[in-house]
Amino acid sequence: MILDNIEPILQDECGLVKDRPIIVGVSGGPDSLCLMETLRQAGYSIIIAHFNHQLRPEAGQDAHMVEKIASRLMLGCIIDGADVRAYADQQKLSLEEAARNMRYHFMFRLARERNAQAVAVGHTADDQVETILMHFLRGSGISGLKGMSHRSIIKTFDPSIPIVRPLLNTWREETTVYCAANGLRPHYDSSNDSINFQRNRIRHLLIPSLESYNPKFRDAVLRMSQSLKSDYSLLMETLEDAWQDVVTSVEEDAIAFDAELLSNRSLGLQRNLIKHAMQILRPKLDVNFSALERATNLIKDHAHSSSVDLKGGLRMFREAGVVYVCTLNSKLSFNLWPQMPSTTPISVTVPGQVDLAGGWKMNCERWHIPTLVKEQAERNEDPFQIWLDAERVPESLELRVRHQGDHFEPLGLEGHSQKITDFFVNEKMPQRARDHWPLLCAGDQIIWVPGYRPAHSYRLTQSTKTAVYFSISGPPEKNIE
Repeated sequence: MILDNIEPILQDECGLVKDRPIIVGVSGGPDSLCLMETLRQAGYSIIIAHFNHQLRPEAGQDAHMVEKIASRLMLGCIIDGADVRAYADQQKLSLEEAARNMRYHFMFRLARERNAQAVAVGHTADDQVETILMHFLRGSGISGLKGMSHRSIIKTFDPSIPIVRPLLNTWREETTVYCAANGLRPHYDSSNDSINFQRNRIRHLLIPSLESYNPKFRDAVLRMSQSLKSDYSLLMETLEDAWQDVVTSVEEDAIAFDAELLSNRSLGLQRNLIKHAMQILRPKLDVNFSALERATNLIKDHAHSSSVDLKGGLRMFREAGVVYVCTLNSKLSFNLWPQMPSTTPISVTVPGQVDLAGGWKMNCERWHIPTLVKEQAERNEDPFQIWLDAERVPESLELRVRHQGDHFEPLGLEGHSQKITDFFVNEKMPQRARDHWPLLCAGDQIIWVPGYRPAHSYRLTQSTKTAVYFSISGPPEKNIE
């Protein structure tokens, strides 16, 4: 009998305890009645929840029957219902999806009201096989092919209350036998025969056809599901480690990756990292292979700036060593670069410190030991720090944004100048960072573009006696959850 093996599943797999109520979805069919009675006989506190979808003439009789059973067993029972067909038309959903959404919203709302530990539903091993085949037909990856879990969180319905499925290892015919043995008379749902629904076509047409090739096809699929669950757990552990390494920021409308670290990951891990980011931003999104293929092609393309549309109002683009997955209307953080807090120039005093936007700062010092200056300058690989010849740097300095007509004499061009706008383009500075990029200036002359190059005229030379040291540092790093 089912009860012989159910207690370890209830405790270990579903994580249920006996001192808090469970909302049990009961339709009146054999699966849900079996679930209800199994939990009751095992000593769990249950509240029956029945949702009338109003799709069949006999739907009202089902609700009345569930209410009578609850009354006979002295169980709490809540009945609710709505016009699912009208809701499906309004939301442009299939009847199956609309019914599921309304039923689950009802049960989770009830769970919150009653401080329930979980919502329990009567999904069986047959439902598992059908679900896996539905995912297979859509071209799902391992997350779909592993099927449903005994316990899971569906964030679209509730971020903390789990849904539990104690009967996932129990076949549908077993629930029918169990109901008969325990004096329960299920109602027959005529909609289960309709091949207008995809699940029913899989149940009545596809599975019998596949069983002609393998009479134990359902058992094979169930074994595959259980095997893939272990593989999926390993993948999730690997994914979590990689996420901590390659993600640089997580915001409400954008997730940023270190482009180089992301590109060094395996193709499969790249796909799963991007998929995870997309589902954080769009929890209901069904991420398909073509969207992930576009994403990995962008990662593989080492062009400094490129973008692709993904799916569900999400896009992905590369910018200055960062790959973003974001919503179309996202307001991406500017904290990745130094930015002026406004268009008003800021006076710079040596020595001293200047506060910029987003937690960035600029520090200034005088260095008086030529050998130390040259040694540090030659070893320096940080474009946000520079040593300039103090005798050439005037006392009056300021940080400001670019002005129309600005020219710059970048080191390496032997004193030749170019428009600052051309310099930004040539250096592939992120376009949205250009208007407020801080420029260290002496009057109208730009003497350093932080992060890039100093002006040729202010460089260190063999005759340099003292230097002025400038450095710009970013805000403290935040932990990525």
